[in-house]
Amino acid sequence: MTFLSALMTMSDASVRKPLGVFGGTFDPLHFAHLRLAEEAVDALGLCAVRWIPAGQPALRDSPKVSAAQRLEMVRLAIAGNPRFELDAAEVEAAQPSYTVPTLERLRQPQVCGMERPLVLLVGADAFTAMTDWHRWEKLIDLAHIAVAHRPGYAVDAASLSPALARLYRDRFCADPLLLAEAPAGRIATFAMTALDISATRIRTLLSKGHSPRYLLPEVLVEHIQAHHFYSEI
Repeated sequence: MTFLSALMTMSDASVRKPLGVFGGTFDPLHFAHLRLAEEAVDALGLCAVRWIPAGQPALRDSPKVSAAQRLEMVRLAIAGNPRFELDAAEVEAAQPSYTVPTLERLRQPQVCGMERPLVLLVGADAFTAMTDWHRWEKLIDLAHIAVAHRPGYAVDAASLSPALARLYRDRFCADPLLLAEAPAGRIATFAMTALDISATRIRTLLSKGHSPRYLLPEVLVEHIQAHHFYSEI
């Protein structure tokens, strides 16, 4: 094998490694978000995680800060981690964000194309409610789904809605490393470090003038306090 062909083989292998897709409001982003993404790379054999802040979240109340401000907080929080990359397209679109259209955008030839394995990262609670998502049945055709759960609390199909339970049983993949073999179509799970942190709790602390330190990166604590985000006093 020549040096050039070896480089091409290495490049092809890199392209075949699954790309994690992590969307959310991130209002604000905190350590549980960061840890989920970091552990997903190792557990699922991902080449990276693409963070996609929602422009206008479709299934919740309007965020407390603007889409551009949330995008900047994500940018600050993931800076310096070579495993993470930022996708600003949903914020720049200035329209409601839905997961299926986002994945369809990623599948365009000039973005990720149809052949690259994509892995949608979700928490167990979000997965349980997935049947409420816009065109949710199309998700599995566009990406694999990886569900993060607390150690010792794996996903229980009996607790899911009938439609989601059928999908879970039909598409479950016990070996996450097999996600690299196809662009989409499988469901995997992985245990992540249990961090009982929520954006709601952080916003409540900030609204009362209390410290959110050690719940989110220090760079975000300083940024939020400098711009008086979430403050109501």
